[in-house]
Amino acid sequence: MAARAAPESSPPSPPEPDWVALVRQKVESLRYGVVQIVVHDGRVTQIERNEKTRLSAGRDEPAGE
Repeated sequence: MAARAAPESSPPSPPEPDWVALVRQKVESLRYGVVQIVVHDGRVTQIERNEKTRLSAGRDEPAGE
């Protein structure tokens, strides 16, 4: 019986920067809106989250109209 070669393992990935977890958290908690990443000299310096509230059409109209 032929011996099996060990499966090739991928090299360990570098640790995620802290800002990636922050962006993920902002996106996951957002229903409608925008998450912006501000970069200065190749580094993330700011993360902005802008949420929108969507209203159903016709909710504010008086009954019968």
